Amino acid sequence: MVNYKDLGLVNSRELFAKAMKGGYAIAAFNFNNMEQMQAIIQACVETKSPVILQVSSGARKYANQTLLRYMAQGAVEYAKELGFNVPIVLHLDHGDTFELCKSCIEYGFSSVMIDGSSHSYNENVELTAKVVEYAHKYDVTVEGELGVLAGVEDEVSSETHSYTQPSEVEDFVSKTGVDSLAISIGTSHGANKFKPEQCTRDENGILVPPPLRFDILEEIEKRIPGFPIVLHGSSSVPQDQVAIINRYGGQMKDAIGIPEEQLRRAAKSSVCKINIDSDGRIAMTAAVREILATKPTEFDPRKYLGPARDRLKELYMHKIINVLGSVNKG
Repeated sequence: MVNYKDLGLVNSRELFAKAMKGGYAIAAFNFNNMEQMQAIIQACVETKSPVILQVSSGARKYANQTLLRYMAQGAVEYAKELGFNVPIVLHLDHGDTFELCKSCIEYGFSSVMIDGSSHSYNENVELTAKVVEYAHKYDVTVEGELGVLAGVEDEVSSETHSYTQPSEVEDFVSKTGVDSLAISIGTSHGANKFKPEQCTRDENGILVPPPLRFDILEEIEKRIPGFPIVLHGSSSVPQDQVAIINRYGGQMKDAIGIPEEQLRRAAKSSVCKINIDSDGRIAMTAAVREILATKPTEFDPRKYLGPARDRLKELYMHKIINVLGSVNKG
């Protein structure tokens, strides 16, 4: 058993309370490897922003659970070395079983998500409550989910979308004891969040997705005032980076994300954690494709992964400053 506090990590409880009071959201950036972790920590130290290092089940298998533990500990020490000890949470994204959540807690995670949204409501309550009971013994915070997001992200996929029912949130929070709640108000996993026929076009011919359901969010806030809310599937899919990918041999057709102004509006509400994964993948892929296409003799991974890391850092600093509002909140 590894206690996250011994690794220098924190849980999300105090960070969320401060975020709701301050009208900002904390970034939950997914990572799988060293370059992504470096970019996240560099961006957060330079902006003095708290951060949630987010690991999916697929990422844990890819990177190895033991290595991830030491990478998280290394992230804490790296931030100190860079000059600012930002609060860092290590969070399991979309845990789908009690056993997975338990294993992550034992390997030093300070926060876990148990996603029972694919089960019936009663089964979701039962599974979430079981995880909460175990996690709270070690002061690990737990995120639950109500509603289903469409799209694909690692091993999480759904062709259907169902909005969170505000009438269920009080009962769910009360019965499970969760510390935060992921809701579904129109965000979606992956880079193709909407079909073109779901969108309208602006004066420049750019596809504009349907707006988020802020009416659902506001009703949820009325029912559980002051309770931390989480948005998944909140990448904006930067079109300039998509264009670079396609210019250099990629095939990202109809990639559409969530407008950043809508995420900024959400961050000023009780939404205090916003998940961003696909945007990072797109930025890194754009950099790698551009370098390999323009420098065909290059074979040193540092020469394309280094610039990919730099572009990712630039993207994350933009998100922290202009979208999440968490700059100088660390």
